[in-house]
Amino acid sequence: MTTKLTLTLQQSTIESAKEFAEKNGRSLSAIVESYLKILTKKESNDEISPKVKNLLGVITLPKDFDYKNDLLDEILKKHAK
Repeated sequence: MTTKLTLTLQQSTIESAKEFAEKNGRSLSAIVESYLKILTKKESNDEISPKVKNLLGVITLPKDFDYKNDLLDEILKKHAK
């Protein structure tokens, strides 16, 4: 079942997101839904591919590092240009 959601965003963000969606042949709703699913998905090592498992421990990050926030920041920077 789908439900309508109202978001308040900067106009420039909406315009960039719509352009991104169009270029990628997807609806903005589908992109937002996919992103929210990724954010809310429980992390599990069982779902990590063998190639990624081989990279575990290669770098050390601060304990408070939140890759989701950093990823979002990079996406927003890229599309703000």
